[in-house]
Amino acid sequence: MITVRFANQGASPPDLSQQAAAHHGGCDYIMSLLTGYREAPAGVSLRSGLYYNTYFPGGAISMPPPLNDGAIEYEDGTPAVASQMAKDVTQFLTWAQDPQHDERKLIGLKMSTAALVWLFSISVWNRHVWTMIKTRRIDFTKTVY
Repeated sequence: MITVRFANQGASPPDLSQQAAAHHGGCDYIMSLLTGYREAPAGVSLRSGLYYNTYFPGGAISMPPPLNDGAIEYEDGTPAVASQMAKDVTQFLTWAQDPQHDERKLIGLKMSTAALVWLFSISVWNRHVWTMIKTRRIDFTKTVY
């Protein structure tokens, strides 16, 4: 951890995989952070090793721009622009913070379907039983001895 802090001018880098879940709009924050690098506006001076990012609190961040256009090649021919790579990184970090999300949603769907089938069968059974009870006719006749 000490070498990481030394490499980042004394600041530990944030765990971005937890940002997606820890904050409301965390995915948007990660996307903005990865694509928000700009030239520092006039009147803003940055120390050496700091970069200007409009979405980082204070505007100065020690992480250099991680994404450059054309840094990778997609197999399907998708243009390798920084915004597309940032979207891919954001989606991966969202999945990495909760990899069981899809499985949990599928189990919930199956349980909801089973509950609806059970509710339907119970209502049909209940209607059948009460129909027999409500339509029963009781005749009182005198028995002759």
